[in-house]
Amino acid sequence: MPRFAVLLRGINLGRAKRVAMADLRALLEDAGYTDVRTHLNSGNVVLTGEDADPAEHAERIENAIRERLGIQVRCAVLTADELRTVVDDHPFAGVADNGSRMMAHVFLRPVDPALVAGHPPVPQDPERARVGDRAVYQWCPDGLMAAPDIGPYVQQRLRVDVTARNWNTITKLSELI
Repeated sequence: MPRFAVLLRGINLGRAKRVAMADLRALLEDAGYTDVRTHLNSGNVVLTGEDADPAEHAERIENAIRERLGIQVRCAVLTADELRTVVDDHPFAGVADNGSRMMAHVFLRPVDPALVAGHPPVPQDPERARVGDRAVYQWCPDGLMAAPDIGPYVQQRLRVDVTARNWNTITKLSELI
């Protein structure tokens, strides 16, 4: 059975959408997943599930959270190969020297390949942001709060929502999967 990485969007930020990781693990196990492991307290999970399209898993997990916890949470589900591709395609590996300031804005759902062809720079941050096949990469040497907001570009041009993780988290999930 394949392994997946699940990235929940917007949980445990401030007081909104509070989810204990023990409750999340139990919910996912009750939904039929096995070998469920969380990382940190911000909705990062690796698990084993049936061989199905990641979008089907995302819908299943989103529905389970809504039904059991009463909150609306979107998530990205990536296969082990997709997560490895995110790691391997890192365009700023030679420059980004601080994993907490290197961001991967992971697409909640796959994007039309024509929109990401050639991995173009992002106009709001052309020197430090690039579009990849499954994420937008953004090197933020002065911190995320000081970096240009690439959200409008992602929404308008790529027509997808994202959930952001720093590089330390992405690489740890890649190890765990």
